[in-house]
Amino acid sequence: MKPKPHLNESGLYDYAIKALGRHMRTEVELRRLMRMRVEPGDRGDAIIATTIARLKENGYLDDAAYAEIYARLRQQNEKLGQRRVSQSLTQKGVSKQIVTEAVGARYADTDEETLARQHLERKRIRKPTNEKETARVMRRLIAAGFSTSVIYKILRQWNVPDESLSALDNLEEDTPTE
Repeated sequence: MKPKPHLNESGLYDYAIKALGRHMRTEVELRRLMRMRVEPGDRGDAIIATTIARLKENGYLDDAAYAEIYARLRQQNEKLGQRRVSQSLTQKGVSKQIVTEAVGARYADTDEETLARQHLERKRIRKPTNEKETARVMRRLIAAGFSTSVIYKILRQWNVPDESLSALDNLEEDTPTE
């Protein structure tokens, strides 16, 4: 397979527009894609910087808008918790300040318990009947970004025995929240 030729500034701009047209991206993600299409070193970095500035100037690249849309879609469609959305945006390279503002605004008037119940319904997760199923439900809700207080509240309303809940106390520290 022949390597792709390095792009000049206008070629890279066209490439970036097409990449953004296929999939919404953060500045960090787009930089990573563009780095493979320019010559390595200072000259390539300068072309990338110029292209990024032009994309921002023309309104094609905006991490704040990306974060707002991403948070809205994850909340409305996937019923994910605030913690999970924040972590995902941070992993995508959005600055901490933008993540805090976008996610905070999106989840400000959200009832976390209602959202968690909607998530359970969306995933077709039913009331657990034993300790193993209770642990599975709790892990799923933690991974979806919900707080343990909301998770325990839901489990208690499902009349899960306190013995099962006390066995889960250390579960949050052991479970990755990706």
